[in-house]
Amino acid sequence: MRYLSLDWIEAVAAEAAESSAVADAAAVCPIGVTQVVTNAPDGTVIYSMQTTDGSFTFSAGQAFPEDVRFEQTWETAVAVATGSLNAQEAFIQGRILLTGDQQKLMDSQVVFSALGPIFDSVRERTEYT
Repeated sequence: MRYLSLDWIEAVAAEAAESSAVADAAAVCPIGVTQVVTNAPDGTVIYSMQTTDGSFTFSAGQAFPEDVRFEQTWETAVAVATGSLNAQEAFIQGRILLTGDQQKLMDSQVVFSALGPIFDSVRERTEYT
């Protein structure tokens, strides 16, 4: 499946739904994060993750409510997803634009840590062209 396609989004959502670590993190960290990726092969891609009242959603479209938004180009998104560019370096270089509640983002690291193994698993079946 191609990176950021609907199939990819659905694969991440399905694996996250089966993860007790994601469920546990969602129970303690409510946050809505929107990702905007420009210049993708099919145009701009918008997808989101939402944790609310202990539930986790990963889907196409914008988070509501949206606490944090990341914007980046396809090139940057692929580089970060494949590990050829560190996300922190991409922020420092201005390749990822972050808007919204940065403190809430920092307070929600348990959610992102729980998602790490999900993204690792899906990466094995993903094409980045």
